[in-house]
Amino acid sequence: MSRATEADAIRAVIAAMQAAWNRGDFEGYMAGFANPDVVFVSRGRIQKDWQATLDHYIADYGGAPGSQGELAFSNIRIEMLAPDAAQLISDYRLVRAAGHQAGVNTRLMRKRDGKWLIALNHVSQIEDDRAAGKAGTGD
Repeated sequence: MSRATEADAIRAVIAAMQAAWNRGDFEGYMAGFANPDVVFVSRGRIQKDWQATLDHYIADYGGAPGSQGELAFSNIRIEMLAPDAAQLISDYRLVRAAGHQAGVNTRLMRKRDGKWLIALNHVSQIEDDRAAGKAGTGD
């Protein structure tokens, strides 16, 4: 596949994740991450693993239908590093009643068994309440 085709395949993974989140399908959202060995960096620490992250999302964002809010990834930049590796940087914005969040995701994408997955996910939340649209709990 060409670099452009691979980048399109990666964008499709991110779009599917965004759609899954917005319908409250946390397992569908997590399908874009390497399981079980994804590395999450958030809130200044390395999170546990795939299952612990899924459990966190369900506990913190899945209280009632619609409580997960509306997630949007934008300004997606992809740099192909190798046939099976890419760097993705994007902005994100989560709008929800419990408080908006915004920031940047830095992701190491790896192609495994023909499928692009996030192997490393680093989240950097905007701490300025005005920039995040007021509130924000960090993730």
